[in-house]
Amino acid sequence: MIIKPKTKLGKWSVRLNILFLIIVIVSIILVEVLGILSFNDHWWDVTVPVAFLIEMVALFTGVRAVIKYKERSLLVYVSIFVGFLTILFVPLHSLFIND
Repeated sequence: MIIKPKTKLGKWSVRLNILFLIIVIVSIILVEVLGILSFNDHWWDVTVPVAFLIEMVALFTGVRAVIKYKERSLLVYVSIFVGFLTILFVPLHSLFIND
């Protein structure tokens, strides 16, 4: 199994997944480590849907690259896995919210 994707869709999937992870990591650093922002602010209401859509596009491009173009790279499979975890996070997170 190779690590880097060979197809355009596979490369797009990995790049979008990296962008999603950067958005999440920077958000956590800005809130938890630096204390500059808060999760209760309006920026978070915009950041979450944008990051979620980016990850969903990464998931679907990764799945399409695997099915249609027979992409077999490890990073595309990781991208698909992170996409499924993101989908699972939405219903599971709502079970534990105490509003």
